[in-house]
Amino acid sequence: MENGQKYALITGATEGIGYELARIFAENKYNLIIVARSEDQLSKTATELQQQFRIEVTTISKDLFKREAPFEVYEEVKSKGIRVDVLVNDAAQGEYGEFIKTDINKELDMLQLNIGAYLVLTKCFLQEMVARNEGKILMVTSVAGEMPGPLQAVYHGTKAFVTTFTESIQNELKDTNITITKLLPGPTDTEFFSKASMEESKIVQDGDLADPAKVARDGYEALMAGKLEIISGLKNKAMVGATKVMPDSMVAETMHKQAAPTDKSDKE
Repeated sequence: MENGQKYALITGATEGIGYELARIFAENKYNLIIVARSEDQLSKTATELQQQFRIEVTTISKDLFKREAPFEVYEEVKSKGIRVDVLVNDAAQGEYGEFIKTDINKELDMLQLNIGAYLVLTKCFLQEMVARNEGKILMVTSVAGEMPGPLQAVYHGTKAFVTTFTESIQNELKDTNITITKLLPGPTDTEFFSKASMEESKIVQDGDLADPAKVARDGYEALMAGKLEIISGLKNKAMVGATKVMPDSMVAETMHKQAAPTDKSDKE
């Protein structure tokens, strides 16, 4: 197939890293299937990308918090007769606060979005890729999956799952032409922190957040190069390296301090 006929399916494609990835794939003449909840945001993003890059954009409005939604995404793509050449699992959300105080229903929804949707979409599209021995998958996980995360305990747990799950299927597919790449961003300047009600955390208040366009570029280039993993940013590479040699209790204490609310009196 000519590159202009290839399709990339991207979840969470209307904002943040997912949006920047959609722009990069469009720039490289991939047609797109973009998945998000808001029909208005999907329509706006589709119009922008179609006009700027002269590619086809198919929109699918689904709430991936719902267990049936990723199955419905797959069936809709199948009904349109579209072959997905690249799958990008990006949509994810967090929940901030001490575990005993956070909303269990929000956390169960998070498990479905951050894990369930990844599992379903990966299984469905990977089976097709293996059948033709061709395809690429980008798993947007996080440096959070490499370490404990007090005040974000469930989010860090979901990303740890995605990390080890991805490493397992990478090994299962090592003798195929399928490329599965883990993209591990650190704290990035997206809507993630506001959605997780984390605006007052030290990590946000310090303002040292990565550019989502740079993170997306790192992920795209690693995927196309067939790499298993890319940690975006030198600071994040150093941080992950340090956590490998520090005791888990020390890592947890350090992360707790980073996630804790900033004392406003210190800033006055």
